[in-house]
Amino acid sequence: MADPSSYRPRPGEIPDSPGVYRFRDEHRRVIYVGKAKSLRQRLANYFQDLANLHPRTRTMVTTAASVEWTVVSTEVEALQLEYSWIKEYDPRFNVKYRDDKSYPYLAVTMDEEFPRVQVMRGHKKKGVRYFGPYGHAWAIRDTVDLLLRVFPVRTCSAGVFKNAARTGRPCLLGYIGKCSAPCVGRIGPEDHRDLAEEFCDFMAGRTGTYLRRLEKQMMEAAEEMEYERAARLRDDIEALKKAMEKNAVVLADATDADLIAVAEDELEAAVQIFHVRGGRVRGQRGWVTDKVEEITTGALVEHALQQLYGEETGDAVPKEVLVPALPEPVEPVQEWLTVRRGANVSLRIPQRGDKKALMETVQRNAQQALALHKTKRASDLTTRSRALEEIAEALDLDSAPLRIECYDISHLQGDDVVASMVVFEDGLQRKSEYRRFQIKGFAGQDDVRSMHEVITRRFRRYLAEKERTGEWADGPGTEDALTDGDGPLTGTDEIINSLKDDDGRPKKFAYPPQLVVVDGGQPQVAAARRALDELGIDDIAVCGLAKRLEEVWLPGDDDPVVLPRTSEGLYLLQRVRDEAHRFAITYQRTKRAKRFRAGLLDDVPGLGETRKQALVKHFGSVKKLRSATIEEIQEVPGIGRKTAETIAAALAQAAPAAPAVNTATGEIIDDGEPDTTAGSPGEPVTAGLPDERRGQER
Repeated sequence: MADPSSYRPRPGEIPDSPGVYRFRDEHRRVIYVGKAKSLRQRLANYFQDLANLHPRTRTMVTTAASVEWTVVSTEVEALQLEYSWIKEYDPRFNVKYRDDKSYPYLAVTMDEEFPRVQVMRGHKKKGVRYFGPYGHAWAIRDTVDLLLRVFPVRTCSAGVFKNAARTGRPCLLGYIGKCSAPCVGRIGPEDHRDLAEEFCDFMAGRTGTYLRRLEKQMMEAAEEMEYERAARLRDDIEALKKAMEKNAVVLADATDADLIAVAEDELEAAVQIFHVRGGRVRGQRGWVTDKVEEITTGALVEHALQQLYGEETGDAVPKEVLVPALPEPVEPVQEWLTVRRGANVSLRIPQRGDKKALMETVQRNAQQALALHKTKRASDLTTRSRALEEIAEALDLDSAPLRIECYDISHLQGDDVVASMVVFEDGLQRKSEYRRFQIKGFAGQDDVRSMHEVITRRFRRYLAEKERTGEWADGPGTEDALTDGDGPLTGTDEIINSLKDDDGRPKKFAYPPQLVVVDGGQPQVAAARRALDELGIDDIAVCGLAKRLEEVWLPGDDDPVVLPRTSEGLYLLQRVRDEAHRFAITYQRTKRAKRFRAGLLDDVPGLGETRKQALVKHFGSVKKLRSATIEEIQEVPGIGRKTAETIAAALAQAAPAAPAVNTATGEIIDDGEPDTTAGSPGEPVTAGLPDERRGQER
């Protein structure tokens, strides 16, 4: 635990201007990012008597070992830079909202020649129009099914589309009138794009135009005694109205707005957002966060706005944002939202009428979300804490191992030997810090030597990072580093770009664990300990978990540590070990599949990686490519007659691999060349093989 006075800046050293500051721990890892209208006044608050600080703030300043700052010209730039750094460094003491679920969106891929309507989750892609998010994927599918009567836009995947184009026959939706069948040329690209634009306009809330147009067409058809056409139009109108009824009218003035409500207690906060477009609720989402710093409701709202609109532009930012409390000060945040939208944005607290009533509904949702989250998490937090304490007690550690790294070796009969490193922090996976290795020091199968090599390489990199950054030395002030000769940089983008190589970015091997777990028994543990000793590292504990009896081995001990089968500590070690095994074998299978799929093509002169991939993608496997004619090979883009002849000759001269044989029965399993199109991507080789062969893969 550090004394804040040991790294407190000297009087007059901190500028009295807007900026962003970062606290770092003893390993130079950024643990907190903040912004301030006056850096001098804000930072002075952190270096007062510890007894006067909020408990969480006190924990932060005593965990930190240094502080640095960056000067900007306006508060809006400070807001943008703070958001960028929080996203980049993932500081442990900052408010980080976590989605309470992965919400599905209705997406229209306007970046394709024939736009497709589909359900999407995850990060948003450029050129795709999104509507939602929705609470359930089935709600999206029900809505789309109704709208396809009027807007028969393509919904099929690329594979189905290509197959229909090849055969000249549309899918079922094309036959029943719920797809305009662009795959077989019933509609051209421009007309289909217009149809997709109309679909997007309707989903965006501009519904009156289409209803009035359809009603007019229905009346005209009835007057002309085209009763069947009039009946179809009547059914289309009913389908549109039914789809509209799924989103209740909540604001009569057809408002576009986002309503944000916050429910909080001393430890956690939940945020709920209702997306209202055209007066109707078009989507809902929620976040929860730990309150790891002393923070007001207005500050929570500010962080929620950063999370919600930090990467959005244009109409994705609504004209009006209604909140329970305003950030302090509100002007920079409102100006930032206006810049993101490209037009004025109103940020305010609803005072009366329908908007206040709807805000109360959103608030109730936030309170229910917080109560549900606390119910789910209470046992989880208790269990993880108990597991870490049990591990510390069983291994005789000074404190609970908050960061655990686990290593596993994977190969198939000594080929494609690889290793994995997985990281658990506070008992939870930290996938962004997973790493994988290829064994380079020797050839063949030797798990002990492989483990020694991997541990050596990982911690040699750690020592190199530690030496390069000067972990316990006072680094140069960021303010001095961010000058261009005429004074401090003022543009947010310039500041972000100037810090691309700055210390503190998450490095691959910069942070040491408290515990190293290896998949294996006494030999693997001894190899890991020997590697650490050779590097002069003696403050990291090592243990191994043997699969056979789930025994925990410690370096130098002749007998294992046996944890009870019901122990939460053992269960956590098993989870860590199994995750390392999964990550290692996935990488090993990927390497093996890549080698099998294109191995023979490596010897073809003049054939680069791009054309090799194109060949395998076109034919599905080298086995099918070997049986193809020169004319068929020429059909692959980028392959001419001469290259096709060279490929055919090279494959004809290559000897086929020996067939796979079931060693128990003598049965020939295949003809020696794996056809990877038969298996799933995760199991391109072992799927379908007998247990005798699959068991040789680890």
